[in-house]
Amino acid sequence: MAFGPDSRTFARPTADGTAGSIDMGLRTYMLRVYNWMTSGLVLTGLVAYLIAHNATLQALFYQAVQTPGGTIFRPTGLGMLAMIAPLGFVLVMSFGVTRLSLQAVQGLFWLFCGVMGCSLANIFLVFTGVSITRVFFITAATFATMSIWGYTTRADLTRFGSFLMMGLFGLVIAGLVNLFLHSPAVYFLYSVVGVMLFIGLTMFDTQRIKFNYQQFAAYEGPDMAARRAVYDALDLYLNFINLFQFLLQFMGVRNNNND
Repeated sequence: MAFGPDSRTFARPTADGTAGSIDMGLRTYMLRVYNWMTSGLVLTGLVAYLIAHNATLQALFYQAVQTPGGTIFRPTGLGMLAMIAPLGFVLVMSFGVTRLSLQAVQGLFWLFCGVMGCSLANIFLVFTGVSITRVFFITAATFATMSIWGYTTRADLTRFGSFLMMGLFGLVIAGLVNLFLHSPAVYFLYSVVGVMLFIGLTMFDTQRIKFNYQQFAAYEGPDMAARRAVYDALDLYLNFINLFQFLLQFMGVRNNNND
């Protein structure tokens, strides 16, 4: 299921921003953001892999059910909780941007990434390891390209913010509706739109992070800047995870024992 960042603020580019002015402080800040995002992805992947490859842990989150088409893995109560919990973490972090301490924000980020790993463990049960690895690197290459473009372009992407947000809400609604329709055509269109949407959000969020830093850096202390870096990393992390999941639906190879 697609999760969308809720902590976005929309800042118009300054003249310096559109001219591509880059200072050392901005480079350091962006590196911090990408380091947090990458560390979160590593934690999520390790947790997902561990659960999928440990029979005891796997049984806590998924129940193997034999069907005429093969084995399917249905989430247990704990598995369902793991799927819903990330949304709660996003809401708590979003509303607590100015209230939570730096340690609390960082702790919630690690917990969020760990819980996301629990919710994504099923991909190792459904898809082959080779195809997961291949799609991951395709996602990484796509994400890096789009993020670099968003960082370096002189085009003002902020005008697409409302459109992207409406598309995100529409995507969530379409996914919920198709849970009842079970339409392959709707699911295919849903996946296509999802890939395009999160490619757009990756470019948009990268530029937004850059412009916000240029506007707020002079007014924020190091503690607030450190907190904002975690929130910005969360936005990019969510874009990466969602893009990976949508691409996996197109390019992933299912295990033979799954329908």
